[in-house]
Amino acid sequence: MLCVTRSEIENYLMEREIPFRTDHTNYEDIYTRNYIRLNVLPMLQKLNPSVSESIFRTSENLAEAEKVYKKAVDADIKVVLKDNKIDIEKLKQTASPSSVLFEILSPLGFHPSVIDDVKNGLNALPGKVFYSPAYRLIKDRICFLIDKIEKSESDNQSYFIDAVSQEISNPIGLDIKLTDVPKSICKNNNMLYADAAKLRFPLKLRKWQTSDWFIPFGMKGKKKLSDFFINQKFNLIEKEETWILLSGEDVVWVVGHRPDNRFRITSKTKSVLQIELKN
Repeated sequence: MLCVTRSEIENYLMEREIPFRTDHTNYEDIYTRNYIRLNVLPMLQKLNPSVSESIFRTSENLAEAEKVYKKAVDADIKVVLKDNKIDIEKLKQTASPSSVLFEILSPLGFHPSVIDDVKNGLNALPGKVFYSPAYRLIKDRICFLIDKIEKSESDNQSYFIDAVSQEISNPIGLDIKLTDVPKSICKNNNMLYADAAKLRFPLKLRKWQTSDWFIPFGMKGKKKLSDFFINQKFNLIEKEETWILLSGEDVVWVVGHRPDNRFRITSKTKSVLQIELKN
């Protein structure tokens, strides 16, 4: 309503005998907007009688500039943001990385001061995490990962698998079979082939813990899972989503990534536990 003054509105209503009511708080200058309207604008009008018209023209110019800004930033966002990942190098190449970050992160609840920290952390080491009430932004090697904060009850639970062929869907999808030694082995990270005689049932399925270690397939020495993740260049989300299958307290399989060498099939194997991870 910047294009119409208060007196013009009131004259319009009175000429047409349209009843109206004035809120008494409009005359209380304890509110910032009222203080400006009741005190600041009258002073400016004394200095420049056409100040209202100037403000209106400025607001129109700003509205047009906002259209240009939004079109340019939206185009940059389409290049920079893919699958909840902000490409850092592409972000740096934009005309205003700060503006692009603000338009991506502000709708997700990130405070402006946090967005400034993100901008200042473009060259920080991987692993830095920034938070909003509902999201977190994780600094990876070449991108920022946008992750909705959803703590699952299954993260702190263990699930047990008996020595029978079965399919499970909770907490993850697994197709489990006890078979004879297969004629061929599918070399796929989503497949496990383990010597059933070496296993202690029920097997236990849980999220990984910092103290966990295993002997990666094809190796002799043991490796902490945390080191394995570093070598495989896992980001924080990938680590948190990793499940492990255990026989007793021994890791049989880093599910979907690597089996343990101690449970591999050998020439003496009679029965095989075959598990397929269903994505």
